[in-house]
Amino acid sequence: MTQTIAPRVRTLVLLILAVAGALLAGAAPASAHAALTGSDPAQGAVVDTAPPQLSLTFSEPVAVGDDSVRVLDPKGERVDKGDPANPSGTTYSVRLVSGLPDGTYTVAYQVVSADSHPVAGAFTFSIGAPSETTVAVSAQGSDEGLVGWLYGFGRYVSYAGFVVLAGGACFVLACWAPGARVRAVQRLVVSGWLALTAATLGLLMLRGSYTTSGRIGDVFDLELLGDVLQTKTGAALVSRLLLLAAAALFIAVLFGAYARTADAGDPDRAAESDGGEPDKRDLTFGLALGGTVVAAGLAASWAMSEHASQGLQAGVAMPVDVVHLLAVAAWLGGLTALLVALYRAPVETPVGRDAVRRFSRLAFGSVVTLAVTGVYQSWRQLGSWSAFTDTRYGQLLLVKIALVAVMVAVAFLSRRWTQRLADARVSAAAEGTERAEEEKQPAGTVPAEAFETPKTSEASKASKAENDAAGQDSVRAAQLARQRAAAEAARQKRLRDADPNRFGLRRSVLAEAGVAVVLLAVTTVLTQTEPGRTEQDARAAAATSSSASATGQGSGAVSLTMPFDTGGKNGKGVVSIDLDPAQAGDNALHVYVEGPDGTPVDVPEVKIALTLAAQDIGPLPVAPDRIATGHWSASGVQIPMAGDWKVEVTVRTSDIDQVTVSKNAQIG
Repeated sequence: MTQTIAPRVRTLVLLILAVAGALLAGAAPASAHAALTGSDPAQGAVVDTAPPQLSLTFSEPVAVGDDSVRVLDPKGERVDKGDPANPSGTTYSVRLVSGLPDGTYTVAYQVVSADSHPVAGAFTFSIGAPSETTVAVSAQGSDEGLVGWLYGFGRYVSYAGFVVLAGGACFVLACWAPGARVRAVQRLVVSGWLALTAATLGLLMLRGSYTTSGRIGDVFDLELLGDVLQTKTGAALVSRLLLLAAAALFIAVLFGAYARTADAGDPDRAAESDGGEPDKRDLTFGLALGGTVVAAGLAASWAMSEHASQGLQAGVAMPVDVVHLLAVAAWLGGLTALLVALYRAPVETPVGRDAVRRFSRLAFGSVVTLAVTGVYQSWRQLGSWSAFTDTRYGQLLLVKIALVAVMVAVAFLSRRWTQRLADARVSAAAEGTERAEEEKQPAGTVPAEAFETPKTSEASKASKAENDAAGQDSVRAAQLARQRAAAEAARQKRLRDADPNRFGLRRSVLAEAGVAVVLLAVTTVLTQTEPGRTEQDARAAAATSSSASATGQGSGAVSLTMPFDTGGKNGKGVVSIDLDPAQAGDNALHVYVEGPDGTPVDVPEVKIALTLAAQDIGPLPVAPDRIATGHWSASGVQIPMAGDWKVEVTVRTSDIDQVTVSKNAQIG
């Protein structure tokens, strides 16, 4: 729930937008997720002699293991030897066995980028001339399948647990001190701690399989677990577990000693301490300081091992990421605690308007912080305006921004309900005062008991008899007292819930919490998505490589890249054609089909046709054979003469969805 934006705040927002525009307009290159930007031999290349080694170049440093790079001959036998080496920077090489025969070789790689995400892919190159191959590399990486799903679910639970733990405790300390005695709030915060602890342990166990084989049986491999503990991500997860031990002590004090000091008589003012309570002030200050340190440490366990730790300005990005996560927790976690308090708080400890107003100020500050840190993170991860729409990361970020806007709009309605609730209470208090003044009896009047009717007297006698009987049976008296107390509490709860203003506030806060759940899911997916800046850099590197191949005089090869859209589901992508040596006579043709995110994809059918319109030749059909995922090849493609040939590619993505795209290429 946010307050109305004042003129100064409007100016601040406009200034932020202006700075964002300047930053996005002049962004420099950077990276986060690793992407393959080059290889030697190059993808689809045909070399005359067998190379002594294979080199892969990535957009950032990566972690490699024994089986991170595999080179397979046409029969599927491995021809690489030794572990991958890192001769320089972001280039990694593996030696090949000597005397390799002619044919098409498949390269499969699986590495871990510096921001903890596994990156996998495959491509082919040929020695002498292309040939058929029996190798079929699965398009599914280790981060997909059941293990990948479990790891992604664990990440979501860990984020949700942190938000509920940190935000719920912040709500109690900063907004509503009596909440420390409310069982529902206690269970909420403890549940957040349990969820974060369980998710962290699960991620630690899943990590080895997630970055290597992707098999569920490897989750309990102690050797893999030992390897994980030596990595940056493993250290971050262990640090998080140690901090959760400190968080457990914090929770014990918050719901123990601090709960006993909370003022039960004035819930709206319980968070404020007067000069006569130095012990309470010291305890509150100590909890606030210790809680902030623990929460910042937990947030840093993400910042030190994910996107913020790599790429441009990492030294600035990590503290910004910590502040961003703390603001998210204060807003969304506090909102969750407020929702629980509105629905589950006992009648004797209601959530007062002052507590709601305090949270409104806290939420507004959190939203402003999120805006500032979010602008910086967006610039760092995207780098250009086009990345908002051209990359999956940018599209998800737009969805996240829209969800935040919806939450702020609903929060404005919540604040209006809060004001109405406050106005209604003031009016009710004024009416009660006037009624009390009118009902005051003047001096010398006859007591009300004098006008008691016989019926009333009989009721009093019956009540006295009942009390006498109850005194003889103490158990029965206790039961009656509990029943009366429960009935009275239920009556007061019905009266409280019947208040239309309170009902409206509860409903709007519930809507906020629902949007927050979706927002947290989108944020989790964002952390596992290749940043738009890296995706565009990889595309640019691939385009530069293709252009160099097309214009190079040494090999004479031609490379063409054409985007396509069949109009159906999953119908968008890019198809690339490599024709070597692009001369009259025999040629080798390779076709690569990739999705919008640059990963190889299989389609039901790919057809090629060559046409030389100037000589009225063609179309000459070519039916390539599938070599690997997203890769088709045809050898012995006959081109009768040199000229400006039109290359048409028909891509079919389903039984009814297909499209034909074309480009011209100078051959010969």
